[in-house]
Amino acid sequence: MKVSSSSVLGRRASFWVSAAVVAHTLWTSAAPAMTYPLYAREWGLTPTVTTAIFAIYPIVVVLVLIGFGDISDYVGRRATMLLGMGASLVGVLLFAIAPDILWVFIGRVFMGLGVGLSASPSAAAMVEFSAPGQSQRASAVTTAAQALGLTCAALVGGALIEYAPFPTRLNFWVLLFVLAAVFAATWFLPRHTSAEARGRWRPKAIVIPRGIREIFASATIAVTASYALGAVVLSLGAQIAHDLIGSSNSLVNGATIALFAVVAAAVTIPARRLASTTAILVGGTASVAAMALLALSASEHALLIFIAAAAAAGMGYSLLFSGGLNLLSANAPAHHRGGTLSALFLVAYLTQGIVALAVGMIATAYGLAFGIDIGAILIGTLSIAAVLLALRTGRLQSAVQSSVG
Repeated sequence: MKVSSSSVLGRRASFWVSAAVVAHTLWTSAAPAMTYPLYAREWGLTPTVTTAIFAIYPIVVVLVLIGFGDISDYVGRRATMLLGMGASLVGVLLFAIAPDILWVFIGRVFMGLGVGLSASPSAAAMVEFSAPGQSQRASAVTTAAQALGLTCAALVGGALIEYAPFPTRLNFWVLLFVLAAVFAATWFLPRHTSAEARGRWRPKAIVIPRGIREIFASATIAVTASYALGAVVLSLGAQIAHDLIGSSNSLVNGATIALFAVVAAAVTIPARRLASTTAILVGGTASVAAMALLALSASEHALLIFIAAAAAAGMGYSLLFSGGLNLLSANAPAHHRGGTLSALFLVAYLTQGIVALAVGMIATAYGLAFGIDIGAILIGTLSIAAVLLALRTGRLQSAVQSSVG
């Protein structure tokens, strides 16, 4: 891949700046997670409203991906990421100064715009700025960058909420400073790369190349299962720890959620040596185990079981996401990589929003513990589907290799 001669950053630096943009998507997404219980107490919100705050974000992401999913293939990864980072900055600022719930919802909309515009181009850029033949490393670092963003959201947010002044404000001011720094670094990325499509961009439906549709289905279900898993942890994790487990310390609750991210990041190291389909198989199994443990922790009010559930969920998330992302990245045509990854994220974010909102509505109507049970069933079903599709994809790829040999 050739980079623009006017770029200040070389390939290696561009790779890590793109990783920082990836990290921002999860930090921005998860930053409000630790403040949901505070909003609930301050404004008298139900679980339906708190999960709606979470769910409006992936819904906006989906709308952006439908309308602009392949725009980075034409205008460039850098320009699209800058637009996304700018929208994220506005969203975080609105959270920092929000006087009521309406401002929070508007801020969440801008966060959705930001992540919708930057998620797929940053993931595609990491593949394109990686060394030749290192796309699997790019997928692993993408997963680790997401986990780092989530860890920062949980630990920084938990510490500031528990021990610093302005518990519903300071967290977002710190994040605003970080995003401003990442925006500045993104400015110096190459303006264009050789992986871009020719011609002018125009709004059109995302099309999956015919030859990779079965691979796309397998990869998308795996990433969707991982995002649905993350939806329950991020939208209700702090509420579960506070209401069902009985932990009132925001840093402890944040650390438990951060464990999810830490395990996800740690698992990316051995996952790099796994075939994509094998990673999905192991990740799907871990996801089912995590949901069983989460339901058990809610019914038994047991912090240790909740911690075990968070760890298993981190493992499941990491392997499902990296396995699915690597499977698609390795097979998608380079000139349509941004659009194809956008289609994957579209399905994943849409399902994430539906699962979060559905679990919140059920929790409001029938109790938080029952809502967790239903969420566990939904995510377990998605994880099993990911495993079955991965088995089929693995058999098909083996058959193709045998015929070629």
